[in-house]
Amino acid sequence: MRSPEKPLSPDESDRLDAYWRATNYLSVGQIYLLDNPLLRDELKEEHVKPRLLGHWGTTPGLNLIYVHLNRVIRARDLAVLYVCGPGHGGPGMVASTYLEGAYSEIYPNISQDAAGLRRLFRQFSFPGGIPSHAAPETPGSIHEGGELGYALLHAYGAAFDNPDLIVACVIGDGEAETGPLAASWHSNKFLNPARDGAVLPILHLNGYKIANPTILARIDQDELEKLLIGYGHEPHFIEGSEPESVHQALAATMDTVMDKIAAIQTAARSGRTGERPRWPMIVLRTPKGWTGPKEVDGLKTEGFWRSHQVPLADTRGNPAHRKQLEDWLRSYRPDELFDDAGKLRPEIAALAPAGERRMGANPHANGGLLTRPLRLPDFRDYAVPVKATGEATRVLGAYLRDVFDLNAAARNFRIFGPDETASNRLDAVFDKTDRAWMEAILPEDVHLGREGRVLEVLSEHLCQGWLEGYLLTGRHGLFSCYEAFIHIIDAMFNQHAKWLKVARELPWRRPVPSLNYLLTSHVWRQDHNGFSHQDPGFMDVVVNKKADTVRVYLPPDANCLLYVADHCLRTYDRVNVIIAGKQPAPQWLTMDQAVAHCSAGIGIWEWASTDHGDEPDVILACAGDVPTLETLAAAAMLRERAPDLKVRVVNVVDLMTLQSRDEHPHGLGDSDFDLLFTKDKPVIFAFHGYPHLVHRLTYKRSNHSNFHVHGFHEEGTTTTPFDMVVLNGLDRFHLVEAAARHVPKLARDAAHIVQSVRDKLVEHRDYIARHGEDMPEIRNWGWPDRTAAKSGD
Repeated sequence: MRSPEKPLSPDESDRLDAYWRATNYLSVGQIYLLDNPLLRDELKEEHVKPRLLGHWGTTPGLNLIYVHLNRVIRARDLAVLYVCGPGHGGPGMVASTYLEGAYSEIYPNISQDAAGLRRLFRQFSFPGGIPSHAAPETPGSIHEGGELGYALLHAYGAAFDNPDLIVACVIGDGEAETGPLAASWHSNKFLNPARDGAVLPILHLNGYKIANPTILARIDQDELEKLLIGYGHEPHFIEGSEPESVHQALAATMDTVMDKIAAIQTAARSGRTGERPRWPMIVLRTPKGWTGPKEVDGLKTEGFWRSHQVPLADTRGNPAHRKQLEDWLRSYRPDELFDDAGKLRPEIAALAPAGERRMGANPHANGGLLTRPLRLPDFRDYAVPVKATGEATRVLGAYLRDVFDLNAAARNFRIFGPDETASNRLDAVFDKTDRAWMEAILPEDVHLGREGRVLEVLSEHLCQGWLEGYLLTGRHGLFSCYEAFIHIIDAMFNQHAKWLKVARELPWRRPVPSLNYLLTSHVWRQDHNGFSHQDPGFMDVVVNKKADTVRVYLPPDANCLLYVADHCLRTYDRVNVIIAGKQPAPQWLTMDQAVAHCSAGIGIWEWASTDHGDEPDVILACAGDVPTLETLAAAAMLRERAPDLKVRVVNVVDLMTLQSRDEHPHGLGDSDFDLLFTKDKPVIFAFHGYPHLVHRLTYKRSNHSNFHVHGFHEEGTTTTPFDMVVLNGLDRFHLVEAAARHVPKLARDAAHIVQSVRDKLVEHRDYIARHGEDMPEIRNWGWPDRTAAKSGD
């Protein structure tokens, strides 16, 4: 009978070690070799890559964990997803998926023989090859890892609503120093063992970053243990540099933590406990660059930061380095690992799981394979009459409530947000679900529950990372956030957009549901919170990404918001940004009008225009709910002051229609753009965001020089709603003044028009200073002919 402390027989230990040596050998080969993959010849200069790229230091630890997870998968028939936090360990992930066969199934040219090994090595960090990270090209990966901090978030996102899945998440000790990762430890407070899968965090301490020691590796182990216990985990420590003892200790610990996970889930699923469990985790301490060169040029390398990237940097030009590399590679005894054809020997290969139990072939890592379409209600059932004034996002909340209801059995939809679901007027969803909560629930608490499907935590990083993991494993979701603070996750959005761009180019990667943002509490109605909450710049970040990936929508009213949200929830492989207000606002379009308008993404509002059958004298364009209100008010003022003026009102819902069609698939063709905006008439454009973005999107258009864009100019404070638009020149009075200055037909009356609107602005400032609110004519303004608007005349 085997000892619990030494669960491996000598034969098992030897074979585990052989498999680990094979992954290490392949990892080093990828970093260094162009040819001679099995060292059948003496290593020569031409066998080594001219540019050495990649990272060795973290890789042997990642390979060790992979092979030990293979052992427990086979022994227990587990579904395990491997999230590789140290993205620089890409060569290890490629090596492990190659040895288990998953890599060659996807890429048949990387065959399991000497020729395939040569191609495997050559492609790594090589022109026309693959990146050095665990990228979309890597089977079994949902986590790029090039930017550190998000591994544990992706792991938990993958585990939510996946009761049979265990996500093993390796966290590098450098990554553990980032802010998002530090907050990620709290994710265990949201994981329900009765309904969700499990996450096994594995904190890999190898002591060093690029050129410095790491904090968690240097603090006293007692302090580290207390920190992790304080986060709600039960840490299990393993430390060593002698392979045999580490193999035995890690195998024993893996058995222990898997037993604990099974016990936690069994108890929760049998109803024996409703308390939040203390989930196990592993702390693995091994040398950085383990099994690599101990010294290079007389300087410590193994167990030090010098092994972080490429320990031997001049293996072409320096024969001593090249000899040291050859000795390093031969130390893994490749002749014992691979047969004459270059294939892993069968007794070693047998350690890998079979079929979809291989981590490189786990379907959760290619979430489109598992995606079930979201069942959606008919958005038309929530239509708001034109005469109504209401909160657009509250209307959307009723729609989302029924999305939860229709998908209750599938459990494949969640809302994520930083404590703002109710604040953003989506609280109708709480008629059907609660906020997820695994802590104590007090009698006075509302909408908290173990089964809740709304995830709220005051960290935009957590919300974004959870949602990414949820989507990449085939489910659907929505991230609702205050517009100004979505910037917190700019870098995370960048990484996800890059992932989608690459994944779309890989035929074996199936489409995954889109990442949908609802940005509300936006810049123009953050008058109560002030300047710190006023920033519409996320759009500028988003439109930098590939056109096939990003969309930006600015619905002007509730019916348009319903259409846009329904459309976005049906899409795949996209990042959709919806910007909509939550404050009471007019409803401009009937549902039929909204459908027609939003389907096109841009169009003339005939009922607000006066150019019927004629060329306009001026185009008043708008994008966004508040800009639309101010534009319509300006159009009404111009009707009164210049009844002969031909005004065309153009509303933009889909921001990308402004781009040329050759730059974005939603872009208008030049002839269609000219039909709307003409080739030579002034365009007064009221825009939700920073004005330069409209100029950037339209700079190729023939009439671009006549675009006069009004938007946010970084002026704000705690003030009245109308004063916010006045401070930035987006208000109706400034728009009318712009028309007077730029429309030739108004030249004779321009001075009088400008004087009159300036007088109104003085009146406005005086009124708000005395009364603390906007003038009644501003607060109560409505389109003068609502019947025309309703009929569409």
